[in-house]
Amino acid sequence: MTEQSNAHKEVHQVDAVGLVCPLPILRLKKRTRDLPSGTLVDFLADDPSGRKDLQTLCDLTGHRIEWVREEEAGVLRYRICLA
Repeated sequence: MTEQSNAHKEVHQVDAVGLVCPLPILRLKKRTRDLPSGTLVDFLADDPSGRKDLQTLCDLTGHRIEWVREEEAGVLRYRICLA
């Protein structure tokens, strides 16, 4: 799916800015636990190990990182499609 075809879908947001490992990933897992497959989630985090931790979670769950964008002050926004 392209970003444009996802434009009409609701995007959930999980803000983990200011949290450090393992709290960002735990928050993401908790907040997305009951969401259906195909749901789009914007995950915001500034933990330096966040990218590696998120990739590991996606490898284990089948979630897919659609893109990553740098926001202000070292915050990264990850667009995730849930499996």
